Amino acid sequence: MPVLKFDDDEPQELEFKKLTAEEAQALRELHPPVSPWRLVLWQAAVGLLVALATWGLTQSSVAGWSAGYGALAVVLPAALFARGLSRQRGVANAGSALAGFFVWEMVKIALTVAMLFVAPRLILELNWLALLTGFVVTMKAFWLAIWLHAARKDCVKKI
Repeated sequence: MPVLKFDDDEPQELEFKKLTAEEAQALRELHPPVSPWRLVLWQAAVGLLVALATWGLTQSSVAGWSAGYGALAVVLPAALFARGLSRQRGVANAGSALAGFFVWEMVKIALTVAMLFVAPRLILELNWLALLTGFVVTMKAFWLAIWLHAARKDCVKKI
């Protein structure tokens, strides 16, 4: 048994309970997974809002396009990653699934870096601050989508 130690207390043992198939199924139903496509959709929606807000607040189309491109540098690789992971569902071997996850994560990172590298060539007079804003806010939308998914489940439980 694993031992959990606290600073001032005596060591305490953690007890693990093996779940039956029925208990495991009930736990899965209670906590369904979040679809990666839903997360990509949230990121795309937030990215569009950031680009439009940037365009509206700065009255500069270059800033709007820069923020939009920053958002696209998150959404496009994330969509490719989600597509790659959805193809991994049928893999029976856990090692192959893990290797596939890492491969698709590396593809996502490489595509993101490549898109950021070519940004100055695609957008004339690129506004780096707007691009960075679109990039960071869109990337953080991932956590917003997860939080809203959890909040929606809590709301459904109360009904």
